[in-house]
Amino acid sequence: MLVNTITRPGALVGEIAVLLETVNSATVQVTQRSVLRHAADGRALLARDPAITRLVAIGLAERLNFVTTYLADLKLQYGDAPGLSMVADVLARLAERQGPAARPGSARDPDPEY
Repeated sequence: MLVNTITRPGALVGEIAVLLETVNSATVQVTQRSVLRHAADGRALLARDPAITRLVAIGLAERLNFVTTYLADLKLQYGDAPGLSMVADVLARLAERQGPAARPGSARDPDPEY
């Protein structure tokens, strides 16, 4: 099942798994000629290269900002709609996220197949 398409040169894949010390949760497949770089030890790469670490942080911050802005807009426009009332709770959890690590899945599909 296709979840996302990445077309931006220099995009990173797998950085969240490296930072959270978890197993990769996605499979990547190229659909056109590509140049890829693989870090056998991602944590060591981030520890020794602050420039790459900064790029990872910027990329994650951009994605978090996009998701938060999108959810806030959903809440503003459709907050009372059935099925979207949980958006306010998601935004609150994002703002105070300090708890246990997130797990894949949902109440609808607690054991998703990847």
